[in-house]
Amino acid sequence: YQINIEIPDPLKASLKSFDFKLNIIYEDDDLLIIDKPAGIIMHPGAGNYDNTIVNALMHYCKGNLSNIGDELRPGIVHRLDKDTSGLLVVAKNEKAHRYLSNQFKARTVSKGYLALVVHNPNPEHAVIDAPIGRHPIDRKRMAIVSSGRDAITEYTVIKNYLGHSLLDVRPKTGRTHQIRVHLASIGHPVSGDSIYGRYSPELDRHFLHAYLLGFRHPKNQEPVEFRQELPDELRTFIDKHPISEE
Repeated sequence: YQINIEIPDPLKASLKSFDFKLNIIYEDDDLLIIDKPAGIIMHPGAGNYDNTIVNALMHYCKGNLSNIGDELRPGIVHRLDKDTSGLLVVAKNEKAHRYLSNQFKARTVSKGYLALVVHNPNPEHAVIDAPIGRHPIDRKRMAIVSSGRDAITEYTVIKNYLGHSLLDVRPKTGRTHQIRVHLASIGHPVSGDSIYGRYSPELDRHFLHAYLLGFRHPKNQEPVEFRQELPDELRTFIDKHPISEE
């Protein structure tokens, strides 16, 4: 017998235009502020080749984005996880990209997240300071490890519900999965987080939303701040939970 096997060429990530309706919060000659929905990843990569935020930006901006850094991440200054929604700043030119990136590196950017977590944290305000790196066994996950990079997260309870609490979370650093790892480490994983907590049949994503983003504008160095309310699916989910009377 003779068996012939044809192995197709591997798929490659591309900057192909993706006709996806972006929710533009603000736009000028230097930058865009978008409200990213859950369920879409930031940029092309293995397993996700062209239906990404970057591809949608290529369609919207007709390719007029900063090309500093990775060629498959034009305009991308910072990132949000696939199932995290909320505010992103995108650079349209190299000067804006450098100015914004330097603020992220200097940790002068204001970042605020709304997170619904399991159980009610005590104390209601705390700072979690624990280094984060790759999980020693599962390389797709992050974990608190002594050899990791420094990571600091501050949280404040906004409201307690029966079995859950809504937090205002302020990450002081920007490690991968930082908020989710830190909150899970103190016994309060983000609701619906199937990686660091438990899957919720009522929620097809984790309850984490970047509601606040503040920085100095690259054009005039003046401070600007943007806020975005919870998306409908998270607001509907939280409205089903009775408020704790304790």
